Amino acid sequence: MGGRLEGKVAFISGAARGQGRSHAVRLASEGADIIAVDVCGPVTADSAIAAATSADLAETVELVKGQNRRIVAAEADVRDYDALKAALDNGVEQLGRLDVVVANAGIGNGGETLDKTSESDWQDMIDVNLAGVWKTVKAAVPHLLATGNGGSVVLTSSVGGAKAYPNTGHYIAAKHGVIGLMKSFAVELGAESIRVNSVLPTNVNTPMFMNEGTMKLFRPDLENPGPEDMKIVAQMMHVLPIGWVEPEDVSSAVLFLASDESRFITGVALPVDGGSLLK
Repeated sequence: MGGRLEGKVAFISGAARGQGRSHAVRLASEGADIIAVDVCGPVTADSAIAAATSADLAETVELVKGQNRRIVAAEADVRDYDALKAALDNGVEQLGRLDVVVANAGIGNGGETLDKTSESDWQDMIDVNLAGVWKTVKAAVPHLLATGNGGSVVLTSSVGGAKAYPNTGHYIAAKHGVIGLMKSFAVELGAESIRVNSVLPTNVNTPMFMNEGTMKLFRPDLENPGPEDMKIVAQMMHVLPIGWVEPEDVSSAVLFLASDESRFITGVALPVDGGSLLK
């Protein structure tokens, strides 16, 4: 089946790499034109995870063009509402409409218990992973209303939005908040036929998960753990025999929620988690 988003335009944050890039390419493969934004630089001064770059976003642009779709890309920080709105406004001006929003941009930082989490780590997490999601949807709603035929909004939460893990309390709080945002937006926008849902991925094979800091968090008993070392522990988080999913697995859920196949689904938190929430 092809063309499930034919004639539609999708706005995706955090599109330079990882899940965001995967979503952009997958939605484009189904006929959507793309408005892509990413900060393309360090979000925090001391992040252990290498930041996305302008070259990464340029690669996303080429991959979408390879699907014979149009794309308007801009570097913008989801914490900066004015910059985010300007990027989106420009994209809609060029592509003519907006039908789908994927508020995907997010970070991971810290590794401390909540009582030892620094105020700066807490604030960065809330500003990007919660307030940034709100600002993304806030900027998009006027365009969805102007298009006039409803729309679909998909917010990236996490299995951490439905359960707790130690040493990531600020992340857990933000991702729980995303589900609250999703439900509130669903109630407020439903009368306009705008559906709002969330995806809850488990570990995903992206730089945010596949990095030295995460591997050491999973395997503090090893001096230099690698992916296979981490997988042994990560598998224990799931019912299915996996340590993580691929970005494309999450993109399949995003595509379903963005398409008319889910036309009467709203207010749903959809796990893509290998059964993690059963444990």
